[in-house]
Amino acid sequence: MNIIIANSNPVHLEIERKCQELFNSFIINEKHELSFEKLNELKPDYIFFPHWSYIISKKIFKNFNCIVFHMTDLPYGRGGSPLQNLIMRGHTETVISALKVEEGIDTGPIYLKKSLSLAGTAEEIFLRAGQIILKMIEEIIKNKIIPVTQEGEVTVFTRRTPNESNIQNIADMETLYNHIRMLDAETYPKAFIETNFLKFEFSRASLKIDGIIADVKITKK
Repeated sequence: MNIIIANSNPVHLEIERKCQELFNSFIINEKHELSFEKLNELKPDYIFFPHWSYIISKKIFKNFNCIVFHMTDLPYGRGGSPLQNLIMRGHTETVISALKVEEGIDTGPIYLKKSLSLAGTAEEIFLRAGQIILKMIEEIIKNKIIPVTQEGEVTVFTRRTPNESNIQNIADMETLYNHIRMLDAETYPKAFIETNFLKFEFSRASLKIDGIIADVKITKK
């Protein structure tokens, strides 16, 4: 069995390590490494994408079995920023959907789904998700699962922009706490507020009875 793990997020390094140990997987971390020519040499049975920040070309997903992992109960929540959109909508639980890559955004058939708690910071959620994704990869390979067409009402999420991390118009404490924690992960634009000269970025928030305790990084604009 020839397995490739394509991952652009350091939070999932454990998936890479474990898949190398279990399946002698080939690891791809950079955009230029995911080329049709390279894949054609490797001839993978599966290419798993625990997290991938780049577009997967049609030539690749048409010729190879590409599987991505999306943090919603598809077809609910197709589209960008799934974690943040879920928390903003008040969800405390979700599922991870393993799906085959097709031309549409998150439209492909589903291999399997697993439950995921949305408690904690974004970083903690991603680490928890990584453990689940690893088990899903093992299950797909072991059981040779055949994906099935998505069923249900389609809901599409919009990808968030860095400017939406601004907290200046948030008045409710619980909303503010959720806003800070849902952006608290490496490479994410932290929750922030600005003055004329300074920028305040928040992380490690804790919701208390009388307010929020958080770390703050202050930089000049």
